[in-house]
Amino acid sequence: MSVSYDRTVRLDADFDTAVTAVRKALADQGFGILTEIDVKATLKAKLGHDMEDYLILGACNPPLAHQALEADRSIGLLLPCNVVVRRDGNTTLVQALDPGTMVTLTGLPALEPVATDATARLDAALGSLT
Repeated sequence: MSVSYDRTVRLDADFDTAVTAVRKALADQGFGILTEIDVKATLKAKLGHDMEDYLILGACNPPLAHQALEADRSIGLLLPCNVVVRRDGNTTLVQALDPGTMVTLTGLPALEPVATDATARLDAALGSLT
């Protein structure tokens, strides 16, 4: 049995339009982008490998990150919240790591309110895209 660790929406939008919309939707929910990895460009440059558009955005909501770090300093291993925008055939997928994963992996009840708030914000961001 596989466990779902993502929250995903499928968009009928081109890749660049989807990336712009995702950035705005995350910002509207208090997330800034700390890191950005263009996987397609990196694999092409380093390995000569061609693949579909694939971007990893490291999203951070500072108050939620602070709460999580106060509960468990090691939680930084799971921060920032990765959001993937990638082409899948004729559509674009937007996927976010389910914040509940923090609670599942650590077993720390102190992270539950952080995960609940982060989940609500990410769901609102993803929901605004469709």
